[in-house]
Amino acid sequence: MDDTPVLLIPDAGPLITLAYANSLDLLTRPGWPVHVVDMVMHEVTRNQTPTSKAIASWINANNICVVPTSTFAHFQQKQALSIAPLRKSNLGELAIQEAMNTLALSDTPPVCVFLFEDHKIARPSFLLPEKCQKVSTRSFLIFLEQKGWLESAVEIERSAIRNGRHFSQLRFPAPD
Repeated sequence: MDDTPVLLIPDAGPLITLAYANSLDLLTRPGWPVHVVDMVMHEVTRNQTPTSKAIASWINANNICVVPTSTFAHFQQKQALSIAPLRKSNLGELAIQEAMNTLALSDTPPVCVFLFEDHKIARPSFLLPEKCQKVSTRSFLIFLEQKGWLESAVEIERSAIRNGRHFSQLRFPAPD
């Protein structure tokens, strides 16, 4: 049996969706450590939104590892200097790629499960290291249901939608 550790690294979309469904705890259901990249943490908490406080509270209450990246440090530096309009799009994804590349270069790289909702990430051009997997929120919920760790993946989606989330219609992997 493979003893390679598994890390779950969510992008902003899954955090927001699960917060709308009041189900952030599902991220820890498989028993894998959850790592949130600093740029993603900033993205989901920098403005007051219906989910920002819930996400920040969940991260703090569960001692979730917030991974520092040079991407976020660069963003903060540019923000402090206010030199030019700040580029914000895709910085979370760049920071996640940076964090996963760093992990991939470690002596014993973990398996990284990158949880996403953005359609651009599903494209083959969004490259990840060898031991990293891209998994949509919907697929993750189905996985939890199949393992018996969740009664209904569909009910979590419905709850998020009822509470105001515009849930991604992305199906990954795409049917043949």
